[in-house]
Amino acid sequence: MAGTEPSSSPTGHGHGHHAVDIRAAPQPEEARPSAMSGPLSLRSDRRPPPAQRAFSRQVSLGSGVAVMGIDRGGRNGGRGGQRALPRSGKSLSVLNNHSGGLGQADGVARRGGDFSMFRTKSTLSKQNSLLPSRIKEELDDVDLAHVEGQSAGKPDVDPLNKSVPAGRYFAALRGPELDEVRDYEDILLPKDEVWPFLLRFPIGCFGVCLGLGSQAILWGALAASPAMRFLRVTPMINVVVWLLAVAVLVATSITYALKCVFYFEAIRREFFHPVRVNFFFTPSIAAMFLAIGLPRAFAPATLHPAVWCVFVAPLFALELKIYGQWLSGGKRRLCKVANPSSHLSVVGNFVGAILAARVGWEEAGKFLWAIGMSHYIVVFVTLYQRLPTNEALPMELHPVYSMFIATPSAASLAWAAIYGSFDAVARTFFFMALFLYMSLVVRINFFRGFRFSIAWWSYTFPMTTASLATVKYAEAVPCFMTRALALSLSLMSTTIVSLLLVSTLLHAFVWRSLFPNDLAIAITKDRQNGAARPHGKGRKASKRVNDIKRWAKQAPLSLVSSITKSNSADKDEEEKTD
Repeated sequence: MAGTEPSSSPTGHGHGHHAVDIRAAPQPEEARPSAMSGPLSLRSDRRPPPAQRAFSRQVSLGSGVAVMGIDRGGRNGGRGGQRALPRSGKSLSVLNNHSGGLGQADGVARRGGDFSMFRTKSTLSKQNSLLPSRIKEELDDVDLAHVEGQSAGKPDVDPLNKSVPAGRYFAALRGPELDEVRDYEDILLPKDEVWPFLLRFPIGCFGVCLGLGSQAILWGALAASPAMRFLRVTPMINVVVWLLAVAVLVATSITYALKCVFYFEAIRREFFHPVRVNFFFTPSIAAMFLAIGLPRAFAPATLHPAVWCVFVAPLFALELKIYGQWLSGGKRRLCKVANPSSHLSVVGNFVGAILAARVGWEEAGKFLWAIGMSHYIVVFVTLYQRLPTNEALPMELHPVYSMFIATPSAASLAWAAIYGSFDAVARTFFFMALFLYMSLVVRINFFRGFRFSIAWWSYTFPMTTASLATVKYAEAVPCFMTRALALSLSLMSTTIVSLLLVSTLLHAFVWRSLFPNDLAIAITKDRQNGAARPHGKGRKASKRVNDIKRWAKQAPLSLVSSITKSNSADKDEEEKTD
């Protein structure tokens, strides 16, 4: 066949039937001019030098590193098999030390993924220094600007060290927590091998500390509350849960600190994530939970104000950063990045206000309460409206929706702690939280069918906070109904935490699936040409249909005005043509 036999005859066929197999072995120097004489003569002038012919372009997507795959048969004239990049993400970070480069024959073991791009202070030069010496010699002979199709004077930029736009996360990821990569997207790290443990350790692990810390406060309140004295709860439960929460917080903090030391680029990716950025408030909130829920056997009469300063300082600094982005607009304005986990960035103000009341700084508590309430109103309205620009809220329910309960419950508790009574203002926010709680409970069937994630721990403390607010309300309005409500909500929150604890232990020690590969941090900075969204024309057609439907639903007066405007425009065009 003509496609398999290399054409070596310069003549013999007409110009219309002359064909050259580009995969054929290189011909001798004396036969090359005659073989390329014909309609393909223009291409012979633009053929790359022999040094470049041994390479096939394999671009490490999103990292800015041009990785050249060596053609195994390029040097000795063999027909080396050039392999295309599969859209599985696994070949975007693999670089072999063997002579085969990226493309290896079946059955030949490949080296693992190159995780150095997420290491601390990883740069393009550091990654290139890890390349084999033979590949580096070939890279020195190749004009990278020509291979990449860029101008020689264009400066090299490493997109990995730049912030990933918030819209890119919405485009490349899916799910309520934006933790699942879409099928048509490439990633920087391999999917089919286990990543290092620190790369698989997300910021959401601090949610375990939130769940256990809030439970320690709840059991302390049940043991000390006059309204719940009939339960005869022993204070030792508060001590045991508090010690467990301290141990988990210390272990999680040490592990994440090691991740900051060795994989700081992964930390930056999590900080740019529109959902996970809110979980950076959880370490401070968890520490304040432990300070508030300190057992009476260990707690002094009044906590030292330095405790409040140490825990609130990082929280306040992060709020200046996040709230400034919401206020100043841009790609990370609130209407773009708002999601239910945004309540985590607000609820910390109310927890800090409660701690300020414990240390005796009521004015500082009022200050934090005012900041939290002003931003809570904005977040609540943004999420409730489901703006067209907000793509984070899914149609189905998810445990993340429990975050709607956390902020009004914490606001009522903070107001009662600052002013010393569960008055009308505190009850107003408590009733808001109670209504949102009931609206989620009646839809409990919609919470089934979701993949377990350790971030679910962060969604347990809203239920515990609502239970604490109910206990305070039972103290202010002692009756059978309030006590039964406090008991039922406390039992429900404790049951959920117990189930999550058992599920976490099973995933960690039995199924060993607690920390899967964190694909969300490995997305590319820009969508590649080959990763186009499917059904692009269909999306445009559906948009036109929606525009027509929106136009048809207009009021009669606006419809008539639009018709008259179109008619007047047509008349003007006719007059101009005449």
